This record gives sequence, C-alpha cells and structure tokens, in this order.
Amino acid sequence: MNEISLLFRKDILILINNIKLILKNPLRLLPYAGILGYFFFIYYLRLKGRDEDEAPQEMPDMDGVPQVDFAVQNIVGAVTLLALVLLIYQLFRATKNNVSFFKMADVNLLFTAPVKPENILIYYMGRSILPALGGSILFMAYGASQMAEQWELTFGNALFLILGFALFFFMISPIKFLVYTLHTKYGIMEYIRNGVVVLAVLLGAMVIIPGMMADKFWQGMFAWISSPWFDFFPMVGWSRGIISYLSHGNVILSLAFIVLYGVAYFIVLKLVIRFAGYYYEDVLEATKSNEEKIEKVRGKKQSESSFSLNTKKQLALPDFGTGAKAFYWRNYVHSSRQDYHPLFGIYSLIMVGVGVILAGLSIFDWFSHWVFYGYLLILFFIYFMAGIGRANVGDLKKPFFILVPASWSSKFWNMIKLDLVQISLFAAALIVPSVLLAQLNLMVIPLFLIAVPAVYLVGFGINLIPQVALDEGWDRKLIKPFMIGGVLLFGLLPTLAFTIIAIVVSKQFVWALGVATMGMCFVAAILLHVSLDVLKRLEFKEV
Repeated sequence: MNEISLLFRKDILILINNIKLILKNPLRLLPYAGILGYFFFIYYLRLKGRDEDEAPQEMPDMDGVPQVDFAVQNIVGAVTLLALVLLIYQLFRATKNNVSFFKMADVNLLFTAPVKPENILIYYMGRSILPALGGSILFMAYGASQMAEQWELTFGNALFLILGFALFFFMISPIKFLVYTLHTKYGIMEYIRNGVVVLAVLLGAMVIIPGMMADKFWQGMFAWISSPWFDFFPMVGWSRGIISYLSHGNVILSLAFIVLYGVAYFIVLKLVIRFAGYYYEDVLEATKSNEEKIEKVRGKKQSESSFSLNTKKQLALPDFGTGAKAFYWRNYVHSSRQDYHPLFGIYSLIMVGVGVILAGLSIFDWFSHWVFYGYLLILFFIYFMAGIGRANVGDLKKPFFILVPASWSSKFWNMIKLDLVQISLFAAALIVPSVLLAQLNLMVIPLFLIAVPAVYLVGFGINLIPQVALDEGWDRKLIKPFMIGGVLLFGLLPTLAFTIIAIVVSKQFVWALGVATMGMCFVAAILLHVSLDVLKRLEFKEV
C-alpha cells in the first residue's frame, strides 16, 4: 500500500507542476474557455427554447391500444448496436495487440524502480479511469447543451450519464489486457478469436432475425437489443441501464448496474494479477507503438502508402512505355501496393457490396429506395473529397513532373487516368446490378456513370488550381479560400439549388440526378480548362 501511495504522490507532483506551467502562461486556457463558453451559450438557448415551447397539449385517448414507438426503439437500438460494434472491435483488437497503461517515461523510471510489478499494474490500471471520466464529462457537457430541451440537467442526471459512459470505456482496457495476458500464458488466442467471431455473429442475428420477422425490416431490426432485458448484457447493457436513469429516475436500479461494473472490475483485476506475471516485455512493445502513433499525429505528414493492404506484394508489371506514360505506370504501381488489384480492389468491392445489398433489401420493403439514393449521395461526397486529396499527394509533389519530355496535357491525362478508370469500373459494378435488382429507372445507370467522375474532377480542380497558381505564403492562405468559395458559390451551390428544385417538383431521383450531372459536368469542364492553363505555369519547386 505504501508503494501505491508513493505512485499517487508522484502523480500529484506532476499535476502541481503542470498547473504552475499553466499559471505562467494563462493564455493556454483560452481555447478551453471558448469551448466552455460555447457549451453554456448553447445550453442557454436550448433552455430558452424549451420555456417558450412549453404549452399544454391534449393527447388522444390511446388506452387499450398497444403502440410501439419505433422512433425511440430505433434510436436506442442504433446506439446500442454502435456500442456493441465498438466492444466487438476492441475485443478483436485485443487478439492482435496488447494494451498499455504506460508511457515511455513511466517505463524507463518505474520498471527499474524497486516496486512490485503487481502494485504498478494495479495503480495504473485503476488510474486509467481518469481519461474515461474526462471524456465523459466533455461529452456530458456537449450533450447537455444540445439536449437541454428534452431533459433537465440535474446532479443525478449528470452523474449517471458520466458514469455510464466512463465505466464502459474504462472497462475495455483491463479486459483487453486480460485477453492478451491469457494468451501469453496459455497460448489460447485462436480460441478467444473464434469466440469473438461467434459473439459477433450472434449479436448480428439479434438484429437480422427480428427484422425479418417484422412486416418491415426497419420496424423490427432493433426489437431485441433495445428491449429492457438487454440491459443485463455485460458492459453495453449495464451502461445503458445506468444512463436510463434520465428516463425512469430509479436510483437503486442504476446503482445496481454500477455495482455490477465494480464486481466485474474486481474479477478482471484478480485474474490479471494472477496470470500477468512479469508483463514488462509485452507492455514495452505496446508502449513504444503508442508513442510512435502519437508522434505521427503531432505533425508528421501522411505518406502515400497509408491504408495500404499489399505493401509486400511481389510485382510483375508490364512496360507501359516512356514519356508521360511513366506517371500512369507510377500510379499503377502505387495502386497495386495499396490494394490487391490496381483497378478493382477490396475497398471497391466492399462499397459495391453495400450498395447492392441496400438495393436488394429495398425490393422486400426492408428499406426505401431513398436509403439507396442516400448511399449514392454519400459516394459522391467521398469521391469529391478524394479528388481534393489527389492534388496533395500526387505527382505534382515531385520535381520530375516538369522534367518529363511530354506535353502538359499528356502529363495531366496520365496523372489522373488510372483514377478515372478505377472510378468508372467501380461505378459500373455498383450501379448496373443495383438498378436492375431494385427495378429503378434505367436512366440512373448512364447518369451515375457520368456523375461520379465529374464529381471527382470538380474536387480535383478545386484544390489543384490554388496549388499551382499561388505561391506558398500569405497569398495562398488569403486568396485560396476566396477561390474555393467562388467555385462553391457560383458553381456547386446553383447546381445544388436546381437539383433540389428538380426533386421537389418531380419527386423522382432520376430527374434530380440528371440536373446534378449536367451541373457538375459544366463545373468540371470549366475547372479542367483552368487547370490545364495554370499547369503550364508550374515552376521547378515543391508545390
């Protein structure tokens, strides 16, 4: 116990030193004061709106008529499903990597100190609740400001809301540490991994089966996991039972779930202490990995190999030729490293699969066609952002772009040729089976095939023109937002406005898609013309 008190004293001294540093430069508190002021301002507006809207309303007599509030059921079920997905994901990650409660400074000082490893682990495992509490308090402050019209912020509501979120995120790390500890001692990782997969399948069945049993899939998909009995499901249900104090106000019931958390933590802690042994070697690797990730977040640039799935693949690529074709070859090689096929890989297959599934479910009235249309709009946004990012990490960043003996138009075409081929193949693989399966208007197929590349080119042109036309410095920082704003104001917003008018008047997605496609093609043509013009002004420097 004396060793734990010394560890506690060490953290208190660190806290005091940090407070002294803040007092030497109080300006560090300005961002936090701004965030806090924003929360109070929004909370005040919500309270004012609630007072104005409070008026007695007569409710119809519904006695004896069983009613299911599908909106509330789906909201509760969706939040519960997200928590379950997070839990399964963290458990599966525990089968891959260990978790660490330490930093490299702790490792260098504590692991060499004459302190029992068990006491160090107990203290740091218990201390890990502080970040969870901090995040929960921040979330509670934001949630209270946004939901002030629906529920009153009392001490009890705030306390149980904070504890519900904090205990859930706090318990994940000890469980992950226990999983890796058991594997280190007994080599049972494959059994644990299979158990996690089986649990994920069972939880997925709890959403799919009631949905298939209902008249409409969306009415029954969350019938089981949103029911009160699911509150007894470990961690996810317990946190939901604690947070549900906001609706039922039963202190004893919420305290009972907190006690369940306490018992579970005590059991996990005893198992960890029994089986961990000298855990230093496993923790060192995880701690070093965490430090490297933090360093990357602090400012190192993202490389073109990020999210690569096939970096160790042995490539045997054909000779594409010389001159500007070298840019196409370079992109082809990078795409081969990034995915399992340079033209159509795993990422494309997943997105196509999601779209086809949504289109198929719309046949049986499980989802409306508008859900599939919404997915298409999400894809438009994804490829728009992809076009913006392409100007940042592409060949324009390399000096040899100027030195290659070829015309500027040829260089430009070969730079984006592979992207357009990938986009066209993806769009065809998605829209053709989806339209035929959902029995949609056949004009959606050609319009979508034209619209996706156009959206990509618009995003590409929006970012390429300032990158080339403006120098680094205040001119780019000041003029670039106005250039982008002008394109949005005079190009994209009119297209969006005419699209909304088309969908309101016709109430058919195909007409709105046609208007949007025409507008995006017009904007893309202008941006491509300007891009080719300013590309000739590219100087020999890093852009």
